[in-house]
Amino acid sequence: LICYPTVCFFGLTGNILSVLVLSQRKLRSSTNTFLVALAVSDAIKLINDCFYFLVILLLNVDPATGEKAYGYLYPYAHYFFNMSVCITAWLTVSVAAERYILVCHATRARQLCSIHRARMTSILVFVSMSLLTVPLGLRYKTLWNTHKFVTAYSWIQNLLRSIIPLFILCTLNYFIVQALRQTRASRKRISGRHRITLMLISVIGVFLVCVTPDAIMSTFFGFGYYEADFLVRGVREITDLLLTVNSAANFIIYCTFNKVFR
Repeated sequence: LICYPTVCFFGLTGNILSVLVLSQRKLRSSTNTFLVALAVSDAIKLINDCFYFLVILLLNVDPATGEKAYGYLYPYAHYFFNMSVCITAWLTVSVAAERYILVCHATRARQLCSIHRARMTSILVFVSMSLLTVPLGLRYKTLWNTHKFVTAYSWIQNLLRSIIPLFILCTLNYFIVQALRQTRASRKRISGRHRITLMLISVIGVFLVCVTPDAIMSTFFGFGYYEADFLVRGVREITDLLLTVNSAANFIIYCTFNKVFR
């Protein structure tokens, strides 16, 4: 009742400002195209969290109305939550992959990294992850029966939502950091690009810290959904709040590292 509205209000404001600033003609680039798409995905997550906060508020103020709202909204909220987290994960991977190409394969960067490619990749991520998570919109109804498809699909979805992106991001970050160390002698010549790279490494780092607890809860233990006990659901509130923080934190990182953005 305190953390969610606070983080959501700040995060939504920051993401709206990020879209407005990064969409300006003088700031258009392939990297900023990915960051705009990331801000949109994060905004979807935060709007969904706002509805969650309102339902919890209703449960405290008017339990009967709150229970009805919970029953009607939970299946849809479950879908948008997972959809936005999946999209954010793979957009973050896309940002890391582009930065890896720019830092480690600079000669091919002009050919591989373009605004058009970034737009097409972002659209592909949005469409594919939205379709991937459709079964999660059907997971909860008045009655829910567990069967083999649910178990298999849950593993596939959790792997694509967190485990595989985390592995790829750790690998790409390692190569990016190694390349930065090798170019330390010429840092003054590439100071602008260096600062942008550090900014994006920070975005990836925040993602890794905020998503890892959720990945452990969801994938390895399968904990935290409506049918879990209250202790597990309480712990899950913390991991979900970290996901909300991840959706709200990028604006601070942009302001910290990017003078043009400020």
